[in-house]
Amino acid sequence: MRYRLLGRTGLYVSELCLGTMTFGEQGFWKVMGALGQDGANALVKQSFDAGVNFIDTANVYAQGESETLTGNAIRQLGLPRDELVIATKATGVMSETAINARGQSRYHLMNALDASLKRLQLDHVDLYQLHGFDPLTPLEEGLSTLNDMVRSGKVRSIGLCNMAAWQVMKALAISDKRGWARFESVQAYYTIAGRDLEREVVPLLQDQQLGLMVWSPLAGGLLSGKFSPDGSGPEGARRATFDFPVVDKPRAFRIVDAMRPIAERHQVSVARVALAWLLSRPAVSTVIVGARTPEQLADNLAATNLSLSEDDLATLNEVSALPPEYPGWMLERQGQSRAQPPVKP
Repeated sequence: MRYRLLGRTGLYVSELCLGTMTFGEQGFWKVMGALGQDGANALVKQSFDAGVNFIDTANVYAQGESETLTGNAIRQLGLPRDELVIATKATGVMSETAINARGQSRYHLMNALDASLKRLQLDHVDLYQLHGFDPLTPLEEGLSTLNDMVRSGKVRSIGLCNMAAWQVMKALAISDKRGWARFESVQAYYTIAGRDLEREVVPLLQDQQLGLMVWSPLAGGLLSGKFSPDGSGPEGARRATFDFPVVDKPRAFRIVDAMRPIAERHQVSVARVALAWLLSRPAVSTVIVGARTPEQLADNLAATNLSLSEDDLATLNEVSALPPEYPGWMLERQGQSRAQPPVKP
């Protein structure tokens, strides 16, 4: 297992992070995996033994059950707290009857953090993330609250998920102006079949030194190589009942077709090729992998051992390239005039 710095935190995190969305069966989340305590313990131990030191969960996963199972696993397995980086999130709806159990108000975020710590059986989390954008709460409210959490010691660093580049930059500017703790990481959807992040967000991350945590690196299983364009796939697969995230499927299957010979040449799965491509991207800090079975997790973890050649990467980059879009093509054209120093005849 290799380790990478997470933004400017100074924290080294494993380049693969264990995602716990498959833990628990409350609500619609049961379609993700519905693992109980024994299943959760097995995956946590398997990950830790493989060198994974980063675990990502969220309060909305199975309505808190995922956090509970994660906390139990850490305790029951006797894992050393000082060797783990634990991340969780808040923003989503936690109750249909408690009308303020959602969003990014100070009221909700403070209640949510205390509840998460209790479920996880921890006195602090290493990374606390806003789980999306709240259009009804001013950014200052949420950022002020997060700053107080950091100052209290209950949170070590803060991050965000699924926001537009302008929202991220606005938040950073507010934190800089007020002298508050700033976001250090962005959790976002990014795959070889969905490279939209490269248009605006990735340049922002690199400019502002933010860490990138990738979720759904296999596009909800679509990039596993086990699905066909006609819609057929493995029995019980998540994609069969929960068609998410949004993917341009014809484009995705063209990319899968390009990955197959590379996978055969390296004698690995198509999924490993998709993960290895992500790990080759310079902006990526860690790739979140989730699994229902030890076999799935083992295959994902093995992606760290796959080194794609320059020819492999060139093939994959070409077949997955984003179509030109304004203002990107104009910025590239303008930059060409500065790429080489001027020559005076």
